[in-house]
Amino acid sequence: MKVDGGLNPSESAGLLIRKETTVMAKVRTKEIRGKEAAVPGGGAELSRRVGLGSVLVRAKQALREVMLSAGTDVLMAMLEDDRAALCGPKHKQSEERENYRHGYDTGPLVLGGRKVPVRKPRVRSIDGDEVELPSWRQFSDEDPLTDRAIEQMVVGVTTRKYERSLEPLPAGLESQGTSRSSVSRRFVARTSAQVEVFLTRSVQGEDYPVVMIDGTGFGDHLMLVAMGIDNKGEKHVLGVREGTTESEGVCRSLLQELIERGLEVERARLFVIDGGKGIRKAIREVFGAWALVQRCQEHKRRNVLDHLPKGKRARVSKALRDAWKSESETTARRLLRQLARELEPAHPGAAASLREGLDETLSVLSLGVKGSLARTLVSTNPIENLQGLLKQVVRNVKRWRGGSMALRWAVTGLMEAEKRFRRVKGYREMPQLLAALSSKIEERKAA
Repeated sequence: MKVDGGLNPSESAGLLIRKETTVMAKVRTKEIRGKEAAVPGGGAELSRRVGLGSVLVRAKQALREVMLSAGTDVLMAMLEDDRAALCGPKHKQSEERENYRHGYDTGPLVLGGRKVPVRKPRVRSIDGDEVELPSWRQFSDEDPLTDRAIEQMVVGVTTRKYERSLEPLPAGLESQGTSRSSVSRRFVARTSAQVEVFLTRSVQGEDYPVVMIDGTGFGDHLMLVAMGIDNKGEKHVLGVREGTTESEGVCRSLLQELIERGLEVERARLFVIDGGKGIRKAIREVFGAWALVQRCQEHKRRNVLDHLPKGKRARVSKALRDAWKSESETTARRLLRQLARELEPAHPGAAASLREGLDETLSVLSLGVKGSLARTLVSTNPIENLQGLLKQVVRNVKRWRGGSMALRWAVTGLMEAEKRFRRVKGYREMPQLLAALSSKIEERKAA
């Protein structure tokens, strides 16, 4: 029913609803468009962002190619500058000219652990002799190539996988010098020279009051290594000798070599060894009363436990460690001898192993040294950590072709290990150790 000529209420209500819906839709559309207009570039900017994201996967490769390409251009410019300096400006006659341009050739340069062929400008003298460009001489040095090969092999890359370990080259550049035989030849040549230098390093004027000696096997070969600790607690590889066992002869040869290189004999010195009789005898013959020997307590503990059934090992192991932690040498010796007497009836082998070299397991304790330094020097753990690094370096070598090869790898590993050396734990107590060691040796010599 119409009222005053207007619409029915139902019709009016329906129309209002439709208008509100239409208006709300328009407002939302305008707001969205307004937000897009507020951003510079609007939807185009969003499209560009999506486009950049789609090429991020190739970003590193593209950057490397650009840098390599730019580097090649710079190199060519340097070579052309060298040629201009030698020959003078191009297309300009000169009576004083001593060299002339002679076209181009292709030669190898070192790039990223490999050789790549590069277009090389040539120069000849007026006598017809080839003239080398200074920049070419600088960039053709193969030392970086050899250094890269050694570094890769030290960290565990095999010669077969050497090329795969390098970053890929851009298209158009050919890789050279990455074959298994090429890498192996460079490694052998460099390490052979390193062995000679390493084994002849002078120790004249250096002071090593503590020396640790231990051996590690490379196939059928044994590398006997001497590591010194100076008066500041710094570790140093003193020498290495190739043999088959830790025999007296091999150890004596190593010690005599150190003396020839400047190691002082008449100096109170603590030797830490694993208990090998050959090493002990060689130390006594070469250094005599100047040497105080500390037998590794951990090796002694293992040797004793090897003679016992598993059920008794825990108790005996604790008794050994408690004795070695005693406050005095006298107390520790009494407890160890008492333990040996207890083991004698049922396990005479364990008792005999404990008594053998018992006093030398207490040498550091007899000096009155306590704390971290004492715990460091009563075992061969520091040098065994060094041997562990050696094993890590040679882990990919499956066949040893002789003692020379084993020695080359050992020296390479030792040089790598020296880079990681840190001072021994308790190094601040070194002055106390030096004073007590000197006093101990003087007492022994006076007796």
